[in-house]
Amino acid sequence: MFKREAFDIVPTEDMMKKYINNDLWEDFCQYMKNTYNVIPKFEFSKCSLEYGWNVKFKKGSRSLCTVYPRENYFTVLVVISKNEKECFKKMFSSFCYEVQQIYEHTEEGNNQKWLMIDLEDNDKRYEDVKKIIEIRNK
Repeated sequence: MFKREAFDIVPTEDMMKKYINNDLWEDFCQYMKNTYNVIPKFEFSKCSLEYGWNVKFKKGSRSLCTVYPRENYFTVLVVISKNEKECFKKMFSSFCYEVQQIYEHTEEGNNQKWLMIDLEDNDKRYEDVKKIIEIRNK
């Protein structure tokens, strides 16, 4: 539904909710709306690595994060730019082991790290994603 065969059908929030089928998705969307006053924007990507529908959360022209829907979970992409790296490094020890490992194993390009964090439970990774998005927002 969210891949190659459905690029001409823009998903609704309800369709996305049913596809992801995880209560954390609703919580995340509500958090983004309440905290940053942003609404999800559905976009179709033809990138070979993540071909299909994704969800962008932007504040003005600045991207806070991009979400890739999966069955029963979702992946959040948060970019750490060179301007945010110092703040991120100061908070590094407060992040859970999994997020630290994602950061350490993500190659840097153009002074950026593109962190892809899977969320399926309301655990430390979810709280860390919220902290990283706050860094992006500053």
